[in-house]
Amino acid sequence: MKVTLDKNVLTDNQLAADFNRRQFLQSKTLVINMMSSPGAGKTTLLEKTVEKLAHEFTIGVIEGDLATEKDADRIRTLGAQAVQINTGGGCHLDARMIAKRLPEFDLDEIDILFIENVGNLVCPSGYDLGQTCKIAVLSVPEGNDKIPKYPVMFRRTELVVLNKIDLLPYLNFNVEEAETDLKGINPDSRLLKVSAITGEGMEEWINWIRGAYKKCKEQ
Repeated sequence: MKVTLDKNVLTDNQLAADFNRRQFLQSKTLVINMMSSPGAGKTTLLEKTVEKLAHEFTIGVIEGDLATEKDADRIRTLGAQAVQINTGGGCHLDARMIAKRLPEFDLDEIDILFIENVGNLVCPSGYDLGQTCKIAVLSVPEGNDKIPKYPVMFRRTELVVLNKIDLLPYLNFNVEEAETDLKGINPDSRLLKVSAITGEGMEEWINWIRGAYKKCKEQ
């Protein structure tokens, strides 16, 4: 019975993800699903990203959390439209949650929609939201064991953003080891090193988004 239930849940999710994807393709909106463990710095990275791209693109954000509107409020202060989804204890967003809130956006007017998933390295990787790209945000204080210990997350992402590199001189994190582990799990992905606080590496991240947006428009 349990297997049947799981299949039904995932089937329903996939139907909703396909519905979302059709809308994103029709409006040519680039949708980036950002996943990480709690405390990796997704929201700060997103704030700095919105600041840098707001003059080029119309940006929308969907924030996923168990409770509170704190992250959405941080984004709104930057002038971007932000919608908060509280899962009430759920460890991830699913496509049905996204579909219910999409009518709050005029997708024809949104160039880039960021989805900040619930902080968790397990559950979010298993749910297609209809996004264009999945990325993982890893941070230096988490150490080197996250990539080999959570292979499903890193196998299903186009890019891994290593955040908080300003802390590399003070913590025992080996960047080459992380790159080797990632290549072993997902040869098509790559590690992009940034510090959302100091700005180091941010231009490469911004250029990656610009490239993804260009590909999205050409589809």
